[in-house]
Amino acid sequence: MFIGIILALAAGALVGVQNMFNNKVNQASGGWSTTALVLGMGFAASLIMGLVFEGKALFTAQPMQTWFWFSGILGVGVVTCLVQGVRRLGATLATAIAMASQLICALWWDSLGWFGLEQVPFTLSKGLGALLLIGGVLVFKFGGVSRAKETSEAV
Repeated sequence: MFIGIILALAAGALVGVQNMFNNKVNQASGGWSTTALVLGMGFAASLIMGLVFEGKALFTAQPMQTWFWFSGILGVGVVTCLVQGVRRLGATLATAIAMASQLICALWWDSLGWFGLEQVPFTLSKGLGALLLIGGVLVFKFGGVSRAKETSEAV
């Protein structure tokens, strides 16, 4: 479990850094070229690392539902939506909203056992945890007075 927590923390940190990097690429080249660049470089890095660490086993897959093979297409939506969200909302707010959405959807899909997941019963504590996360995003966005607002009102 400890290693899983460390890996999940690393994934969150990497997504945060990637969002900021993607935003800078988007400013220089545009949304679709950013998506193509990000996913293309990810493909190349994955292929090289897979060959180094797994060799021929990289190309071995167990039978699964056909639609799962197209999960990379979802990456186009992820990158495109996050790049545009960061551009419009800023990195922190866009990432917080994406995390809240991810948690709510994962909770929903786990509770229903969708997409081949083991069904995990919905509990009040899980629902309250999701609501607290959403509340945190709202407090982050709307709570308090921003420094820019204070400065402009003082003048």
